[in-house]
Amino acid sequence: MKILIAGAPDKYFHLKEFGEELKKHKIEYTLINDSDYAPGISKKNIRDFLNPKKKFNELIKKEKPDVIFADRRTNFGIYAIESKIPLCMHLRGDIWSETKWGNENLSLVQKIAETHRRNVIWDKNFKGSSLILPICKHLEKIVKENYPDKETAVMYQGITPERWYPQEGMKLKHPCVGLLQGAVIWGKAQEMLILEKVLKKMPDVTFYWVGDGPYQDKILPVLEKYDNFKWLGALQYPDKVRQYLTEIDVYALVSGIDMSPLTLLEAQLMKKPVVATNVGGIPELMKDNETGFLVQKGNSEELIEKLLLLLNDKQKRENMGNMGRKFVEENFSWNKIAKEVVKDLKKII
Repeated sequence: MKILIAGAPDKYFHLKEFGEELKKHKIEYTLINDSDYAPGISKKNIRDFLNPKKKFNELIKKEKPDVIFADRRTNFGIYAIESKIPLCMHLRGDIWSETKWGNENLSLVQKIAETHRRNVIWDKNFKGSSLILPICKHLEKIVKENYPDKETAVMYQGITPERWYPQEGMKLKHPCVGLLQGAVIWGKAQEMLILEKVLKKMPDVTFYWVGDGPYQDKILPVLEKYDNFKWLGALQYPDKVRQYLTEIDVYALVSGIDMSPLTLLEAQLMKKPVVATNVGGIPELMKDNETGFLVQKGNSEELIEKLLLLLNDKQKRENMGNMGRKFVEENFSWNKIAKEVVKDLKKII
């Protein structure tokens, strides 16, 4: 079997890990940037306009894939459907909610373009696909609400446990809590604003935030007023991220909504106890009261309680950290994820 994996360059690291694991199951793969073979209108030159599928057809003739795995919804997926090659649509997030949040800050022209993208391109990708692979059970329910007749199977975000090991190199002030999350989607990022109450009540604990995004300008002015909050920006992946996770005492994921945050897996593999908001697919990626604690959205008091419980009990931190690594190794290694995906692929070829 041969699979063509199409996605964005910023996802190559993880898509390549997926592809390399598939090779162990005697599946060949080729990883490509979908926009190179199905450019958007803004990127088209006159040749692309006259023959938009030329590069795609040449690619298919060369690779001869049995199945196409699309990591995002573009014209590439539409071309795949038209070629009659089985298409698997990988879905990482609740794009319907994310689009609603994003549209609030768009101009009228941008809203029209976004509506077309959602109602035409996305819809054709989903309806014409042979299989939709949402990244968690919570997201699968949302997919079923929108496309009740489509075949679906959960494909959790995989990870390579061997890549996550203690790595010295960063010094932080202790006791400390580490956050590692972006500020790209306001529906997710705005939950971080409850940290203002947390910072006030935990002045002796330093909170470090790694991450950035367009909404950082809404968060930083609120939180940087406190001496015990430090913003580190984006860190080089994975080395600097390993150093950061090695150094922190507790990992916190303070999010308004999330499907399958990779950082939650990474923190547990680094044997850090986690405290995370009980939303979306987060409860599927950890074990409440065993690898960490789930707290209710908007409840700063509960967040404070769980953080203090861990910071004041070194043995509990170590026990939860050890259980966290074991939990992720057993449930989210690429070995396990790939085996399940292979079974699903064989059903549609």
